[in-house]
Amino acid sequence: MELTNEVEVNSAVDDVWRAFNDPERIAPCLPGAQLQEIDGDEFRGVVKVKIGPISAQYKGAAIFVEQDEGQHRVVIKGEGRDTRGAGNATALITARLESTGDTSTKVTVDTDLKLTGKVASFGRSGVIEDVSANLMTQFAEKFETMMEETPAADSGPAPDAATTGPRKIDQPEPEAVDLLDAAGAPVIKRVAPIVGIVLLIWLLRKILGGGSD
Repeated sequence: MELTNEVEVNSAVDDVWRAFNDPERIAPCLPGAQLQEIDGDEFRGVVKVKIGPISAQYKGAAIFVEQDEGQHRVVIKGEGRDTRGAGNATALITARLESTGDTSTKVTVDTDLKLTGKVASFGRSGVIEDVSANLMTQFAEKFETMMEETPAADSGPAPDAATTGPRKIDQPEPEAVDLLDAAGAPVIKRVAPIVGIVLLIWLLRKILGGGSD
């Protein structure tokens, strides 16, 4: 599945570039995401989502595939797996930054997304496109707030070179992204049958004592 989204952020392109290459700064701007550790070139964390009362958590890792400062182009490869085994997702994300003024930048994000398991039904119903556009808008808002509060690319002291193994990152627990809210009212009509089935399964599990979410 190919997705393309564009947003405008109120920051100079060089400042946006530095932030995009700093996982500790960019991760809190991603709805539902939490960076947990960095191990060399790999950064790991979780993304939390929910559909009404049903929640899911994807645990995964990502690496920078390309960081072209001259072209202001970043390529990230990531993959995540539902911690309950309900499916997984892999994505190749290309972000291109273009200066549109002294203090404004257009961010274009192309995503090659592959889904398996239950979550793949959202891709087939066309929901992912609507959700991704909404989440990009939320990202831009959080990004601008972050840039206003911490304009300098300073994530704290550099890790000790003698330290080996993953570096733990202390970031607050993210609020799960509600896919129904993110999709919007027109999309809910398309996904109502899917959501109805999921909710019915969840309700039966509750009634029959098959587990809790």
